[in-house]
Amino acid sequence: MRVNEIFYSLQGEGFFTGTAAVFIRLSGCNLRCSFCDTDHEAGCEMSAQEIADTILPYPTRHAVITGGEPGLQLSDRLVNLLHSLGYFIQVETNGTRELPEGIDWITCSPKYAPVVLRRVDELKVVYEGKQSLAALMAAKSTIPAKHLSVQPCHTPDPERNAEILAECIDFVKANPEWRLSLQTHKLLNIP
Repeated sequence: MRVNEIFYSLQGEGFFTGTAAVFIRLSGCNLRCSFCDTDHEAGCEMSAQEIADTILPYPTRHAVITGGEPGLQLSDRLVNLLHSLGYFIQVETNGTRELPEGIDWITCSPKYAPVVLRRVDELKVVYEGKQSLAALMAAKSTIPAKHLSVQPCHTPDPERNAEILAECIDFVKANPEWRLSLQTHKLLNIP
């Protein structure tokens, strides 16, 4: 697998916000979202065993596999190896690719392509503005999930960020089955 980076931090967004986790960011994505902060070309090839050896020294057994799009590379071998070592495996995906069996928690953040996953634990929609309202409701009706969250898209414009946040708050107040997800790692400058 081509690994962009591996690091230990706190989960900054979604259901597990504040949880210590080791992040395995895989390179490559089948979508190119304007707000993405990942260099999809960077990284190095690592085997499942090399990944496991790299994350074992960290005290947590919560592994977040993210990307790019993990569904392009994530293997049964890595999932099974991490489970054998006692890891809880969370995958953050755009949902456009099937994932290996046995993943403990799937966070699906749909973008601009159809979602093919049949099981999702958390639906986390990045909200870019009022045009996203229809997408939020469509995602809820087509992607079965136990937990629904809306996350304001961060832009370089502080005024626009304030507008997007206010719209997200209004949306959650009008649709209380949804939760607000903030990128707390960015707010608190947690690497």
